[in-house]
Amino acid sequence: MKLAINYSPQTADLLASKRVEFDLYKTTEWPDMIAVAEKQRPAYVHFPLMAGRHNIDKVGPARIQELLDTTATPYVNTHLAPHAKDFNMVFTSTDERYIEPLVEAMMQDIHRLIELFGRDRIILENANYDPNYQMPTLIIRPEIITRVVEESGCGLLLDLAHARMSAVYLGIDTQEYVSRLPLSALRELHVAGTRYVAEQERLVDHFPMTDEDWALTEWALDNIHSGAWPEPKIVGLEYGGTGVFFGANSDVDVLVHDIPRLRELVLGVGIPSSH
Repeated sequence: MKLAINYSPQTADLLASKRVEFDLYKTTEWPDMIAVAEKQRPAYVHFPLMAGRHNIDKVGPARIQELLDTTATPYVNTHLAPHAKDFNMVFTSTDERYIEPLVEAMMQDIHRLIELFGRDRIILENANYDPNYQMPTLIIRPEIITRVVEESGCGLLLDLAHARMSAVYLGIDTQEYVSRLPLSALRELHVAGTRYVAEQERLVDHFPMTDEDWALTEWALDNIHSGAWPEPKIVGLEYGGTGVFFGANSDVDVLVHDIPRLRELVLGVGIPSSH
């Protein structure tokens, strides 16, 4: 189980000065970011693929294969994230007649990835309530995520922040929500802080970790270390980065606190027994 951190210049400076330690950088598919990250640590790529939107060619099979061959990327990830407009629906619709078309669209993309790269290489990420991306809220239901993972035979990329945001929207306890996901298929775990953003009237992720986020992360890693859940290859902290939003959320004080704390949890140190 390796610890990965979003690449950012701030994290690179902390690593160079030996104030933090981790195993991998998590990067985009951008060549420049991969090149600068690999000067310090192996890089693994998180792809912007969205099952149900038929956007595999956004990166392209040849480029994906090249990155599998030349970086520390173990999996091809895709988000379970069709777009509501493609189904002529309001994204918050609870009309279950949409479920079959949504599942079929996601499975089309997943089957193409399986044909290209093999079933064992594909991991499916739970999406979240987000009006900006217009994923139908039907597909954030745990039973739908479980169905798609189990019917495809692919692995699960469990994003804890996404799970928390979805659980809050659905009115479900977060641990209960996570427990209803196909955890036997766990291959990768993502961690990020969440914050209520009043302008959006919802929880948003990629912020500093809160007490609630740490409690959820401790609970998840306790389940992993106890053997209740499979051990993922990678635990990734999704804080920090480049660009407008991520560049503005790459606070050195946050990184120097959160990276070592998460590293201890990944190593099995300091997990409260009450979890």
